Amino acid sequence: MNRKAKLTTKKIVLVGLMAALTVAGSSLRIKVPADLVGTSAFHLGNILCALSGILLGPWLGGLAAGLGSAIYDMFDPMYISECWLTFLMKGAYGLVAGLIVHAGHKEWGYSKALLGTITGAVIYAVLYLAKSWLTAVLISGVAPYAALAAVLSGKLLATTFNAAVAIVGAPLLAVTIRTALKKSHLTLE
Repeated sequence: MNRKAKLTTKKIVLVGLMAALTVAGSSLRIKVPADLVGTSAFHLGNILCALSGILLGPWLGGLAAGLGSAIYDMFDPMYISECWLTFLMKGAYGLVAGLIVHAGHKEWGYSKALLGTITGAVIYAVLYLAKSWLTAVLISGVAPYAALAAVLSGKLLATTFNAAVAIVGAPLLAVTIRTALKKSHLTLE
């Protein structure tokens, strides 16, 4: 029997909660202004993007990840013009993590959460680095090869660090949260 998925008040609240946590995680950052194509930062927002997809599923998790990250950008004059791109790219992070974890509607564990987080992190890193390169070439007028060198030298370290932190943290948090919810006879659905 097919059940239609309904958007309940509980699901809306959970999206809002994960979006708010994503804003908070993105706010915990150390900016690195050492690159030609803007600034980079070490932050905890990516953990929450992956966690949103893992816990809420692909669509609601992607929405929470995108909203939270875009809201963070709206409060920083340096990033406000890119908030719509952030919504799409970080939304893709949560979406991909959720798609992998919830594929086949089977129970998931640490391994599936890890695979979802790794895939989401790689997809986001490619999107982010491509956006940074395009910005340098099309808007700043930097030569394509120089822009590639600037993006790789200025953004790759922080992007890799943020991905690694998410890959370590998100699956552990997801499994821990799910276990605690099960023991308390609570669900996220």
